[in-house]
Amino acid sequence: MGIGRVAVAMAALSTLSVGAVTVFLLWVLPCVSQAQSFSFPFRKPETCGHNQYFDISSLSCARCGANQRQDAQGTSCICLPGFQTISNNGGTDITCKKCPENMKGVTKDGWNCISCPGGLTTEGKCHCPPGHILVERDVNGTLLSQATCKLCDENENSFTVANALGNRCVRCEPTFINTSRSCACSKPNILTGGLCFSSTGNFPPHIISTKRYGELGMSVTSEWFTKYLQSSAAACWVYANLTSCQALGNMCVMNMNSYDSTTFDACRLFQFVFENTAGLRTVHSVSFWRQNLPWLFYGNQLGLAPQVLSTIPLPTNFSFKGQNQNTKLKFVAASYDVRGNFLKWQTLEGGVLQLCPDTETRLNAAYSFGTTYQQNCVIPISKILTDFPTPIFYDLYLEYTDENQQQYIWAVPVLNLNLQHNNIFVNQDSNSGKWLLTRRIFLADALSGQENDLGSQPRLIRIATQISLSIRLVPNTKNGNIYPPLITIGYSDIDIKNPNSQFVKISFSVRYEMNQGEAYTQTDIALGVLGGLAVLSSLLKTAGWKRRIGSPMIDLQTVMKFLVYYAGDLANVFVIITVGTGLYWLIFFKAQKSVSVLLPMSAQEERFVTYVGCAFALKALQFLHKLISQVTIDIFFIDWERPKGKVLKAVEGEGGVRSATVPVSIWRTYFVANEWNEIQTVRKINPLFQVLSVLFLLEVVGFKNLALMDSSSSLSRNPPSYIAPYSRILRYALSTALWLVIGIIQIVFFAVFYERFIEDKIRQFVDLCCMSNISVFLLSHRCFGYYIHGRSVHGHADTNMEEMNMNLKREAENLCSQRGLIPNTEGQTFQIAISSQMRQHYDRIHETLTRKNGPARLLSSSASTFEQSIKAYHTMNKFLGSFIDHVHKEMDYFIRDKLLLERVLGIEFMEPMEKSIFYNDEGYSFTTVLYYGNEAALLIYEMLFFCVVDLACQNFILAAFLTYLQQEIFRFIRNIVGQKNLASKTLVDQRFLI
Repeated sequence: MGIGRVAVAMAALSTLSVGAVTVFLLWVLPCVSQAQSFSFPFRKPETCGHNQYFDISSLSCARCGANQRQDAQGTSCICLPGFQTISNNGGTDITCKKCPENMKGVTKDGWNCISCPGGLTTEGKCHCPPGHILVERDVNGTLLSQATCKLCDENENSFTVANALGNRCVRCEPTFINTSRSCACSKPNILTGGLCFSSTGNFPPHIISTKRYGELGMSVTSEWFTKYLQSSAAACWVYANLTSCQALGNMCVMNMNSYDSTTFDACRLFQFVFENTAGLRTVHSVSFWRQNLPWLFYGNQLGLAPQVLSTIPLPTNFSFKGQNQNTKLKFVAASYDVRGNFLKWQTLEGGVLQLCPDTETRLNAAYSFGTTYQQNCVIPISKILTDFPTPIFYDLYLEYTDENQQQYIWAVPVLNLNLQHNNIFVNQDSNSGKWLLTRRIFLADALSGQENDLGSQPRLIRIATQISLSIRLVPNTKNGNIYPPLITIGYSDIDIKNPNSQFVKISFSVRYEMNQGEAYTQTDIALGVLGGLAVLSSLLKTAGWKRRIGSPMIDLQTVMKFLVYYAGDLANVFVIITVGTGLYWLIFFKAQKSVSVLLPMSAQEERFVTYVGCAFALKALQFLHKLISQVTIDIFFIDWERPKGKVLKAVEGEGGVRSATVPVSIWRTYFVANEWNEIQTVRKINPLFQVLSVLFLLEVVGFKNLALMDSSSSLSRNPPSYIAPYSRILRYALSTALWLVIGIIQIVFFAVFYERFIEDKIRQFVDLCCMSNISVFLLSHRCFGYYIHGRSVHGHADTNMEEMNMNLKREAENLCSQRGLIPNTEGQTFQIAISSQMRQHYDRIHETLTRKNGPARLLSSSASTFEQSIKAYHTMNKFLGSFIDHVHKEMDYFIRDKLLLERVLGIEFMEPMEKSIFYNDEGYSFTTVLYYGNEAALLIYEMLFFCVVDLACQNFILAAFLTYLQQEIFRFIRNIVGQKNLASKTLVDQRFLI
């Protein structure tokens, strides 16, 4: 029975729930299904009318009830004057009741009606005469039927006056009592800033209450200065009031510590007080710091800055590594408010002086010794006005511990760029001997820019937009000693129009300096010595070039050639100096324990960057010169193959046949020419691997992090931490070091392993010439060139496979003579110095060979031109073959080895007068007319290109891409132009050069 009732109840509840859900969905779904607009009018409290208030729930204006009006905040209602409050629950939930005729006044709290002894205020409250206080309740809180006005006792026994609210009698300001023995400051006494001073003293008259804005070229009468400048100065001087002295100092700082001996502005008043308190003792034996006064200046005369900044080192050491590691700059500040009250001691960590917002870790990185810090941002003026309604002033110190573990602080001098001394911006001069150093700073001042009302929006605001902390290393220190740090601060004056749409750029930086004079001197000495050696080297190269072209005359061409050679040698000098300098800074800065060197600043890097630019420009000139020289060489392939017999050949037009010599196949020449074309841009390294390897090590492995201007030697950085700016010198050092190391490794790998065990294209080409029975005769200069002896030891190369294999087998078993030009030798490559007679004969034949490209093409048919070219080709082939075979006794040659000194200097001492000279060349120096023999120049040029792009863009990826792109462009140009030259000089059809 019980179970049944439970079941029935549950069924009923289920039915009820389903019905309720159904009703709810039927009511909600139509509302949701319709398209809704989620917008409404935008209202602010100040836009509501006097009989309205701002409803903070609906964010709109609502009407106040009967006999009500808007309160001071605008978010609620209050009763009208003459109405008392019966209940108040906020908003419009207020009940007001009109006061009776005999009690028209309302108490100050608004809850009761009361009879007033005098008149009423505009708010319906009771009004008392000056010097009286309003009494509405008894001592025990009982409401009086009629309010009374009590006169405060100003007699000598009491000296009381009404307070600002008019509800209590308080003792008069002490200066009134001291001056007039009353609560009134009557003439001839002086009333200023709420203080009373005697007129009998020698207080300076005609005080200037204006604040100067030198950046805008204008002055503003500051309401703050008008009210408190004279009183603060008088209280400081007359009564030695500590807060007044600090307030006076603050107003001098607000006026940029600017001093003018002709006017009594804030700083002149401070100086007046300072001079007239000479009898007081100094503080902490600092002659510029007078008792009771703040320390604002390092003297009032120019020229003390060098003595302050560079005379006494800070008595503490800094080190990057080791047990005595010390990398923390412990700056502390004594902070004061604008009225001169001391607020607290505080460290600068957490962004005290950094207006740009950031994480605490990144902000605190500014005070890690050795870390160059740079922070920039743009901040709206409205935020500055909100964060700094009144300025906070800071006296900065550097905390350190002496040998006895006693804590001390060292005052940090300030270089205010806006300071004017007798209307001259002395601190903007580059000569520190003209500076006037100060002590106190602030970040933003909107208070002194208020003209008529201290509660109004300021007309002008002054903001510290540039703060730079400079730390200088003591010269020749080995223990990390520094001179006192220097704070350089620059302010911007902004005319406020619309704070929400006005922005200001802020920068905060920490930089480290050391005297680079010694480094400059050593660099200049190295440049002079190596530059002199470069001149000698260039002269030797020019002399060798003159010998090789067979011209003894010194003409303009000689001078130009010398300059080109000198450009290449001087580029190498700049590379040696810059790479050496970069590695010096990289190793000695990153690896040092006690700090002895600091990285050059950006301005000090300019000379280094100039050297890199000069090296690149000069090396590019050398590269282009080599490129042009390579694509203009004279080259010819000597075919030693001879016809194997005669064949019967039909004679066209004669109707018969006759015997003719079997033609020699041209395919061997085409094949050798094609192989020469392919090895024109073969290199000792893989350019793509070179670029990708350097980029991988820099970007992926993280070597680029070693170029950051901090003390860390780690290859990785924590992303949330501050990343210091890059040093251009360190980026260059890392790039060049990695580029050269990888390049050298590649060259060694190719020379030791790849070319020995896998493929040596240069030796293969020489072998191919021998197997093809083709020799290569090339002239890189008029009377100098190279010869590759490819004459087959088997007599013929135009043969079948069986005979070819048999020839190779015989050669492998030493059953035939050796390949060398000289019998029983292996020497196949030679440097050749030919006589002028030989060159002239070569030129005569060569002129006919290349005539098809000249004016003769216009005078004869293409058939005759082709026949002339073929005839010239055979003539040249026969002449060069006979020359090699010593047929021409008048143009003979002899073979010798080069002297060691000749190899070292790259010059031939013997001049080929009657006979040409063949120099044995086991080093395959003919590759100098190819990319292969100029690997060093190419490697350095591409390294400099990579570095110049990176120095300009600070981007390794872009530098790698552009470097590879220019490699491919110049390789393409070298191939195309070299191919055309090869085709024109050898009569090999360009279509076969694939």
